[in-house]
Amino acid sequence: MLFNSLHFLLFLPVVVGLYYLMPQRFRWMLIFVASCYFYMAFVPQYILILFFIIIIDYFSAIAIENTQGKKRKIYLVLSLLSNIGLLAFFKYFNFLNDNLSSVFDVFGGHFNPVNLDIILPIGLSFHTFQSMSYTIEVYRGRQKAERHLGYFSNYVLFFPQMVAGPIERYDGLGHELKEKHRPLYENFSDGFRLILFGLFVKMTVADNIAPYVNQVYNNPGLFSSMEVLMAVFLFSFQIYADFYGYSTIALGSARLLGVRIMDNFKTPYLSSSVSEFWNRWHISLSTWFRDYLYIPLGGNRVRLPRWSFNIMVVFMVSGLWHGASWTFVVWGALHGLMLLTERYFSRLTGFKAANASAPLKFILIVKTFVVCSFIWIFFRAESFDNAKQIFSALFRDQNLVISADQLWIPIFFTGLMIFFDVLLYNKRFDRRLDTMATPIRWGFYTVILFCLLALSGTQKFAFIYFQF
Repeated sequence: MLFNSLHFLLFLPVVVGLYYLMPQRFRWMLIFVASCYFYMAFVPQYILILFFIIIIDYFSAIAIENTQGKKRKIYLVLSLLSNIGLLAFFKYFNFLNDNLSSVFDVFGGHFNPVNLDIILPIGLSFHTFQSMSYTIEVYRGRQKAERHLGYFSNYVLFFPQMVAGPIERYDGLGHELKEKHRPLYENFSDGFRLILFGLFVKMTVADNIAPYVNQVYNNPGLFSSMEVLMAVFLFSFQIYADFYGYSTIALGSARLLGVRIMDNFKTPYLSSSVSEFWNRWHISLSTWFRDYLYIPLGGNRVRLPRWSFNIMVVFMVSGLWHGASWTFVVWGALHGLMLLTERYFSRLTGFKAANASAPLKFILIVKTFVVCSFIWIFFRAESFDNAKQIFSALFRDQNLVISADQLWIPIFFTGLMIFFDVLLYNKRFDRRLDTMATPIRWGFYTVILFCLLALSGTQKFAFIYFQF
């Protein structure tokens, strides 16, 4: 079920209404049924995969807590292999087979890859990572194993964030789902504000930029260097508005139920370094890799060469997490290299972006945005050939193909996104509105509603991160 659909706009009020009418002891059942229905609106049979994850990790966590010594590690490995195995089968099986075939070809061997015609379950990477964090925390002794199968199921399935995050920890979302929430005005006020703003960001910003970006990336050889460069920069705002919009709607939907989930974005394009960018972009994934890969590898407590290795491993694995393609691995590796470059430069010169003057900080923000935009090419391109075509088109003289009438729409909404980012710097939309006078607040509501009703994209696009 898409957030930007009539189906969801009918579904959510019904769930919220029933939730507050029900006694507390039955609410977990409603959340479970609603979450299953929400997910089954995509591909019904894939709910069985999530049930498999739930059963494996539920019993593995209890077994980890009840045993000692090597057996605890065996149960943890069982849980991790089950989750990673699902990802490997559905997301990476064909990728691994194709690469194995290429290796055989290089050495003169022969290998016929057997590619499976299967659809990746929506949000599988998010589900597995969220569930794995739970069993790891139980193994580390930081989290008690949940004995109530219904509550644990809801932790994995919770419909507002089940498809594209944020990736929650059990000590946060798990306990939130057990609380007795009352229908408070502030929850409804904040929830509706966040949903409204999230729909605006997705439907009027991302969906108005998408047609232009798709047109250029599908055939970059037809366009001038200026038009291709514009598509490169516009994609940065498209993917941001698309994913930020989803996360904001998720926050608002959960808040209507009284449930608080984490902020996943904090104006990332106002970062003065790549390091700061990753502290503000997809925060739940960044912190997951920090806690469960970077720190176990040794983090920054090791010598400089090993620390550099740790950084590159984390970013390359992060790239592979996003998609079964070497373009994603290169995308992650380039971010890792840029972060290392900044850190080495800082060590050599003593310069820190955080201490820069306002004019210099502005220049650093522009630099970071430009760097991230060019790295996004490998994320958006369907292949290395497509990425090569984009880079080649950037240095080719050709007359403009797209008319000014087609250009003003994505440029206008990009400007609107920049305006809101500056306005919301280090503040969430609902909290920023709390600081404004009532007439100004209602002015924002009016403008956003007008944009939604009159200026939403003519095409409906699925959320980009659904594919991960």
